[in-house]
Amino acid sequence: MTKFLTGNEWQWRLLRTIAQGILGVIVANIDVLVGAVVLDPASRAIVVALCMAVLSPVMAEIGKHLPEGGEPDEA
Repeated sequence: MTKFLTGNEWQWRLLRTIAQGILGVIVANIDVLVGAVVLDPASRAIVVALCMAVLSPVMAEIGKHLPEGGEPDEA
């Protein structure tokens, strides 16, 4: 997990970009997937932008707090 979140090699950057893209598509189409709420295109754009703005810093913070082994400590 640590390599995925903090690795600077091309393959880790590519995997993070793909994961963020997939999450962006899911967030953009959540109304279609759930079928209960209909969002107008302007609202979709704002929701996706907010998701992407939050996702990268959250991934960076998770990466900072993981121990050297890469997996969270069991408490």
